[in-house]
Amino acid sequence: MSTPTHPVLPLDAVAEVLRRSGVDIVGELHADRISGGRSNLTFLLADDIHRWVIRRPPTGGLTPSAHDMTREWTVTSALQDTAVPVAASVAADLDGTAFGVPFTVMGFVDGTVIRTAADLADLTDEQVADNSDALVDTLAALHSVDIDAVGLRDFGRPDGFAARQVRTWTRQWEHVRTRDLPDLDRLAGALAERVPQSARHAVVHGDFRVDNTILAAGDPSTVAAVVDWEMATLGDPLTDVALMCVYRTPEFDRVLGFDAAWTSPRYPSADEMAQRYTRSSSVELDHWGFYLGLAYLKIAVIAEGITHRAISGADAGDGADRAAEATEALVTLGLRTLDQR
Repeated sequence: MSTPTHPVLPLDAVAEVLRRSGVDIVGELHADRISGGRSNLTFLLADDIHRWVIRRPPTGGLTPSAHDMTREWTVTSALQDTAVPVAASVAADLDGTAFGVPFTVMGFVDGTVIRTAADLADLTDEQVADNSDALVDTLAALHSVDIDAVGLRDFGRPDGFAARQVRTWTRQWEHVRTRDLPDLDRLAGALAERVPQSARHAVVHGDFRVDNTILAAGDPSTVAAVVDWEMATLGDPLTDVALMCVYRTPEFDRVLGFDAAWTSPRYPSADEMAQRYTRSSSVELDHWGFYLGLAYLKIAVIAEGITHRAISGADAGDGADRAAEATEALVTLGLRTLDQR
């Protein structure tokens, strides 16, 4: 049976890759866009019986490299038989042989994505609290994965990870700064002087919060799958925990350009989430002020990048003015947290 054409997904080529991976296609393949933009494009792929999710780079602009696709595929494939919920690995063409760009096919996970504050409206306070606990416990489970047992020893360079993060975001600030902000320079300098000399090594997600998960349908206390692994690597797990907590600040709404679910006061506080992580992981949050400060630096630089793109005429989306206001507020919060224990 012939396969319908698609503007950016040559479905005949996709079908061939699926068949080589042992997938029995029933009827014709169809694909519908789920999301897209500057990140990888995501489509719902289906035949007459099955549903999958296929991801490929954007068709133009700053196309992510094949390494980005490889990163997601490598980590999610490695986590298949662990306590970390991920979509099933189905097929991949990481070198772009089939139609010129890499792509991956994962199992479709039926569930709910909570992104905006309005998405929380149908949940009771108890369900929101249970959801928070499930998310924090999932992050703790990720950080407890034995990297040798799952074959991820060479997935990144964990030694010196936090120091590199400070240097990376300080350099990025120089690329996107639109004005002088002495407090940001102070924050970056203070972080460089306070990098912990020792740290645990673990798989880190790099962007963990509720909207990067799929929750079980009708059960927000169960994480059905963690998604968006483009930033994953081996590193210091406390950077993951701190970023999750700092994303809770209302200033993050200005960066996103909408009222996010994760910043809602209905969720437990960042401190309560941090305490939950400690109980779940049995790991103390040593040098916690440093990790919070680093997370604030990262988000502040991202906010400034939105402003920079707007000033340079690039498409930065709505809310660039609000993002500029967020930069200074986030830096102030970062300086305040440095001495937290």
